[in-house]
Amino acid sequence: MAEQTAQTQTTQTQQTSTRQQPQRRYYARPRVCFFCVERIEKIDYKDVDILRRFLSEDAKIKGRKQTGVCAKHQRQLARAIKRARYLAMLPYLTEVRLR
Repeated sequence: MAEQTAQTQTTQTQQTSTRQQPQRRYYARPRVCFFCVERIEKIDYKDVDILRRFLSEDAKIKGRKQTGVCAKHQRQLARAIKRARYLAMLPYLTEVRLR
């Protein structure tokens, strides 16, 4: 009886040791709003170089989680990109794909 309890205890400790998670090597650092760091109060629609940073390859506006922009500046950014598109400074689409 004592042998069986000793065996169950050793198998339980082996199972718990194999279930341990490997140590994480990559730590995601918190994203900081680009516009807050640069102290940009108003996002200008004529500054196309900055606006291009926040567009995907398909010319879609990237989300806050991807860019790390705060909510206030994300709204201003979307408005500026839409104005620049309207004035043909930025594209609506990158290319036409046929499927």
